[in-house]
This record gives sequence, structure tokens and C-alpha cells, in this order.
Amino acid sequence: MSMADISCDKIYVRYALIILHLILLTIPRTSGGQTLNIYENPELSFDERINDLISRMTLEEKISQMMHESPAIERLNIPKYNWWNECLHGVARAGIATVYPQAIGLAATWDTSLMFRVATAISDEARAKHHEFLRRGKRNIYQGLTFWSPNVNIFRDPRWGRGMETYGEDPYLTARMGVAFIKGLQGNDEKYLKVAATAKHYAVHSGPEPDRHHFDAETDERDLRETYLPHFKACVQDAGVESVMCAYNRYMGEACCGSNRLLKEILREEWGFKGHVVSDCGAIGDIHARHKIVDTPEEASALGVKSGCDLNCGCTFISLLKAVHEGYITEPEIDTALVRLFSTRFKLGMFDPPEMVPYSKISYSVVDCDEHRQLALEAARKSIVLLKNDGGLLPLKKDMKTIAVIGPNANDVETLLGNYYGFPAEPVTPLEGIKRKVDDGTEVLYAPGSRWAAELPLLSVIPSSAFRVMRNGESVNGLKAAYYTNSKLTGEPLLERIDPNIDFMWWDGSPGEAFDDDDFSVRWSGTLVPPETGTYAIGAEGFNWLRVYIEDSLVVEFEHDHHTNKVYEFMDLEADREYKIVVEFGHHLGDGQMKLLWELPDTDYHGAAVDAASKADVAIMVMGLTPRLEGEEMPVKVKGFKAGDREDIVLPETQGRLIKDIYATGVPVVLVLMNGSAIAINWADAHIPAIVNLWYPGQAGGDALADVLFGDYNPGGRLPVTFYKSIDQLPPFEQYQMTTQTYRYFDGEPLYPFGYGLSYTKFEYSNLEMPDTVQVGEEIDILVDVKNAGEVKGAEIVQLYVSDETASVPVPLRKLVDFQRIFLQPEESQTVKFTITPADLSLIDENNMRAVEPGAFLVTIGGIQPGSKENIQGLTTQVLETRLNVKGDVHILDD
Repeated sequence: MSMADISCDKIYVRYALIILHLILLTIPRTSGGQTLNIYENPELSFDERINDLISRMTLEEKISQMMHESPAIERLNIPKYNWWNECLHGVARAGIATVYPQAIGLAATWDTSLMFRVATAISDEARAKHHEFLRRGKRNIYQGLTFWSPNVNIFRDPRWGRGMETYGEDPYLTARMGVAFIKGLQGNDEKYLKVAATAKHYAVHSGPEPDRHHFDAETDERDLRETYLPHFKACVQDAGVESVMCAYNRYMGEACCGSNRLLKEILREEWGFKGHVVSDCGAIGDIHARHKIVDTPEEASALGVKSGCDLNCGCTFISLLKAVHEGYITEPEIDTALVRLFSTRFKLGMFDPPEMVPYSKISYSVVDCDEHRQLALEAARKSIVLLKNDGGLLPLKKDMKTIAVIGPNANDVETLLGNYYGFPAEPVTPLEGIKRKVDDGTEVLYAPGSRWAAELPLLSVIPSSAFRVMRNGESVNGLKAAYYTNSKLTGEPLLERIDPNIDFMWWDGSPGEAFDDDDFSVRWSGTLVPPETGTYAIGAEGFNWLRVYIEDSLVVEFEHDHHTNKVYEFMDLEADREYKIVVEFGHHLGDGQMKLLWELPDTDYHGAAVDAASKADVAIMVMGLTPRLEGEEMPVKVKGFKAGDREDIVLPETQGRLIKDIYATGVPVVLVLMNGSAIAINWADAHIPAIVNLWYPGQAGGDALADVLFGDYNPGGRLPVTFYKSIDQLPPFEQYQMTTQTYRYFDGEPLYPFGYGLSYTKFEYSNLEMPDTVQVGEEIDILVDVKNAGEVKGAEIVQLYVSDETASVPVPLRKLVDFQRIFLQPEESQTVKFTITPADLSLIDENNMRAVEPGAFLVTIGGIQPGSKENIQGLTTQVLETRLNVKGDVHILDD
């Protein structure tokens, strides 16, 4: 989400003054036997109450409620509300929370029941946090009940940095995982929502990230209906999602947040969506400022609301007042949006006594509870994909003499978390998980081995020994710290002391009882004494703002209200010289944290790693990407990466060279990839015997990895994306027309195909039962027996694909139509049943209608997609196939 167009504090002053003088108009409200206003009466229907409430509001008041920072209207007893909250894989940016695998990792579980349980746990923590915030009088960003998750965009190209937030490249898998997630978030109460989920970013949106504010995505109607809409439709019709977020970009010339076709004709009229639509942040301003569809913010705001966008993340909708006066929009059209917005708030129970809302009773003790921690471990285990295991190198023995753990991701907490994350109390890195798993007599050697990329330093906290400060006339290690009771370093400090260094995580707390946990600042001062001469990376990480001065010159600064980021600069420093240093930090919302960081000059990461490997019985290399490289509008300047997107899909050169040099030592190598997107590891696939994909696995990633590496858990995850061999197999990144993208259209040989994953056991398929011929429009039942033919218990993902071999129009080469995750003991068999529906056999015909044609269909069922089995060595599953003849006349379906 962009920071553009969302700084609205000054604008709201105007509304505060308007609302203040209206307090005198307050109608007396009473209870306990006395009459209540209609909108205050919880015994009446939501519709009656909402219509009554809106009828009492002025136009100015109405407009004030259509932006994400909605101010209080005291005369109507409407509290202020901030609509912006996030819970992509755990409650985000609101203190301690259980952190599950990043969304792409959850998709790799292919487990909808797990997804529902994860979302249920997330919404438990969300409710508990919200009510705790209310008890403390807080109603700020990341403290409400409207969550802008899940991201159900199709991950059509591995170069897209935000693909990690999605459920992969397939519409059906995305739909099933998204529906389960939404249902778990929103609860099952007949009257109240647990939280409000948001399906985003509607509709044709998946990069390039730097171009999103002005880009026009173009497809034909067939691709829109076959690839970009089915999962959104499922979120609306199958899950009843309360909210939809419209995307930044244009689609076929129309801004997605100002598209009558997308928002009104398809979303509301075709699919029957009744909830509210929220713009991506700043997207309404894009309509005039960047897309140039209209000339003014008044026209942009009117276009958005008239098209069906009800809530502006940002403050462009402030222009609606002028837009009404100039005739671009009417007050009744604004009322339509208000009804939808207040419907969500009423369904969340915000205007009813807490005792009437069952979810208000959820105890704060659920946050980071043992049950949720175990669920995070289960999810991380199930997300792991075993890509290669030549010679049965895995699982490893726990009593090895020496193990070398190598790689920049081996001991990095940030890489556990991905993006849009909360803060786990006890995250377990791969290094820590391995240490906890092996026998006491096993020596574990650790070496980072390399930077993630040549330009991206490995920053660590500057130790106390590098600082000097005077105390009582004596030079001591540490820094003088002055703590202020406001976020601006104004007035006199309340607390002064010597801090050994700057390494603080206050979570959602503060430096002391006398400080407001959302309003304090610190200034540290003293001298920095480098231990050696050379080029240092000097940096910091803090939330919400920071500045670092050395010798009175500003070195780095950072300010953000949504997430932290490591900022740094390279500096030449002399050994033992005392450099004046001042560090300033301010905090006004969310989680208070601050670290002062550096990387020492000329650190020989590579040599230390080779030395460790040469002493070990096995080297576990934890490599891959990091959310510092791929993500949303990333500020780092690294070759091969652009604003969070990737320009290539290979590993950075520093990592590739390290893998080859460790392999050259002769030690057996296990390669562990941590990543949010596919990586072309062609050399490693040809040479490294065992390869594991860990994704960004959440707080329990280290324990989950160790369970898999040492045989306490049999990996059962499957790829939700295609791993290509190179970008030469991809069309231009900007191409949204589906020609060779994703497994559904790609006819080349991938490195690892969609749906792929190995096991420590083998699965056999037999007794496939399905009719040879059916009539158009009939459902088809399929039965198949699946047996665990190995000696290890494990999970299998049974996948059902259909290929239309006689279609009259272009269709996917193959498409997933159903799947089940089953668990079998050794020698155990299970009969799996699927039903193929007419929709599964349908296509978009030449008239852009969804139709089922007579003809021949190839049906495949097994543990991997069709066409892959011949290309994979050591496959631990099977694929069975049969043909289905469909007879009769063309049958038209509702799309």
C-alpha cells in the first residue's frame, strides 16, 4: 500500500470544528425504561438502525466517515474508527501475535481445514487485541476489526515481489484457500461478524510493482473470466466476504477503483456482493493524478463512489463535499456508500452492548497462547516442500559429530516473517531449531557465508564495547539516554540513564510506567569507537521514526507508520578514533522498537563458511531471498531487484558462488531455500543431493525445518507455483494475457512443476473408477485408491486435473479442479472420492459465455500435475489418467 494520499490529519481539523458545534444538537438518549433513538436500539434490525443514523447526519459528517481515518461524531455517539488493519498470516503491526507461515507457504500446505483453523486463531487474537485496545481508550490504525486480508491475486509471474502474499498461480487453489481463510476470520455467528475480511486487490493486479499507480492491465474477456475472476467470485459467493479492495492499476483503460464494470456490473450485479468496497491506499488520488482519467480530485472521488467504491484509504474523498456542490455526485449516492460502511460496523457489534456480541468475550490470554504456537508449528511443517532427495540423504541422523549451518538466512528472524507480519515472542530460526534438535554431543558450527546480495550488508546490533560515554567524570561503555514523554523530543526528559547499547523491543509497551506506550521518544548520545579501520555499514531499524548523526552529519533516517525497515549507509571509519554519535528515535503507534546496527569492514563470511564445512559431516545451507529484497515498494538498491520486484529469478551471485564452493569441499550438502517466490536453482538441482523449500515459515520455522531434516516429520507440502528454469521461459512481465504463463498455459519443461513435492515414503494409486461417457451437464463421481507403500507415515496431496482436448476455443492445457490432503500410515490405503461438476468442464466460448461443450477430456488424478512424471527423478507419487467423452448439445452456464 502506498503512503501517497493518506496523510489526513490537517484535513480532519476542519471536520472536528464542524462536528464540535453540532454537539448542541444532541438528542437526549436514555435507557433503563426510557426511549432510545432508533439507531441506538439493539432490538431493531441493522437496516432500520443504519437508515435512521444516516438520516441524522450532515453531508460533512457523512463524508468524514468515508475515509479510513473516520473521526468521531460525538453528538450521535459515533466513536472514531480507523478501518486499516492487517492479518495476512497473523495479526500484524499490533504487538505480540502468533505468526504463521507467509501466505504462499500456507498455500503450499494444500490444506483448507488447516487454513480455516489458522484464520480462526488469527481472528481470536484480533478480537482480543481490539477489545484490549478499547479498554485502554485506543482506536488507532491496526486496532480495529476490519482486516485487509487475504490477498487473492494470481501469482502469474515469479518476478512480482508481492506474490509471497498470495496463494499461488492457480485460480482454484487460490479460491479454496481464500474461502477457508475468510470463513475462519469472519466466524459463524448468525448476527455478528467476528472480524471483517477483505479480498484484495480486485481484480487484475500482479505487478510490476513500480508501475502499479499508472499501469493499464490488458486481457481479453476469456482470460478475465478464466484466470482473474474465479477466486474473487468464490470469496464473494462461497465465503460471503464482507469487503473487497479495488486495485491501484487500470484494467482495459478503467481505473479498478473507478470501474463501473468491475465494481457494479460484475461484483454487485452478477455476483450479488452486499458488502463494502475499499480503495487501495491512495488509489482514488491515482485516478486523476496518475491515470489521468479525470482532471480533479472532485471528479475522481465522484467516479469512485458512483462506480461502487465506498471507502477511501486516503483522504481524496474529502473532495466529495465540493463534488456534490459542483454536481458530480448527489447526496443519495453518498448515502448508498454510507449504508454499506455502517452495515459492516453494525455487524461487527460496534454499536451494541458488548455482552450482546459473543466475540467480545474472547480473553486476551489467547494471544500467543500455547495452542496457537502449536498451530504455527503444524502450519510450518505442512508448508515445507521437499524438492530433491537423491540417495536418501534426508532425513539426517541426530547424533552426527559435526554439522555446519551456513547461510545468510540461517539465523535471521526477519526472514522467518515475510511481510505484513506481527511480532512473535519467541521466534525460532533454522540455526536455533537445528541446535535444539540434535543430540547434546553434536557440534553445530555456524557461518553466514555471504551477504544476501553484494550490496546488502548483514547488519547486527552494535555492542556496548563500541560506545563511550562520561559518567561521574569517568569514561564507561554505553550511551547517555534521555527519555521523553512525547514522540517529538520536546520539553525536558522524564528519565535519563546510561544504556549499554541500542537494542530495544518494547512490543506494545513503553520504557516505563510513566510513559504512554504510543507517545515517547529517546535521544542517545556519546561516542562511537570502531575496533578496526575500514568501510562500515552503519544503520538502524526503528518504529516509527529515527535519525542517526555521526560527527553532527545525518547518516540515516527513517519514518513510517506501517512497518520497520533496516536503513544504512557505508562509511569509512578509523580504528580507535572517537566519533561523536547522536541517535534520535520517536514512537507514536504500534510496536516500539529501536536497534542501532553495523556491519564490520572486510568480514570474510565466505572463508569462514568454507572452513566450517570442511570440518563437518554435513552442511545445511540456508539460502534464498529475504523480505528486504522482495516485497512492496522496497527501497533497497540491489542489482537484479527493482522496488520489490525481481528482474531475474536466479539467486544473487554471492549466494550462488558460495553454494558451489561449499559443494566443492566434498561435504554432503542440504540446501534449504527461504523465499516468497520461485527461484531458478538449476546448478543446485543438478549437483546438490537434497533441497528443501521452507518459504518464509513464521515463528516456528526453525523447529519445523529441524523436524523435517531429522525425520520427526515427513514433508508433505506441494508447490503452489511453477519453478521455472529461467526468465527465458517467461513472457514480458507486463503481459497479463495468458499465453505461456503458469502451469495452465506453460508447455515447456519447468525446473519443478506446480503441485510438485517429494516425501520420505511412496504413494501408489489404483482402482480408478469413472464412467467413460456422460451427458453434457451431468456431474461425474470419481473414486481412486491411494496407498502408502513405504515405511514412513505421511501426507499425500491427491490432485485432480482436467484437460479439454477438443475445445472450439483456446483453453488451458490443464487445470486443477479439486484436491484433497490425506494422511496415511505405512501400508494404509484410503479411497478418495471427487466429483467433477459441469463448471469444471466449462470454457469461455466465442461469445464470452461460460459453456460446456461435448467432446473428449483427459482426466488425471495423482500426486502431481499431468505431464510431469516423465521429467522427475525419484518421484514418490503416481499419476493415473483416463479419458472422458461428453455427449450432447452445448450447455450454457451462469458465470
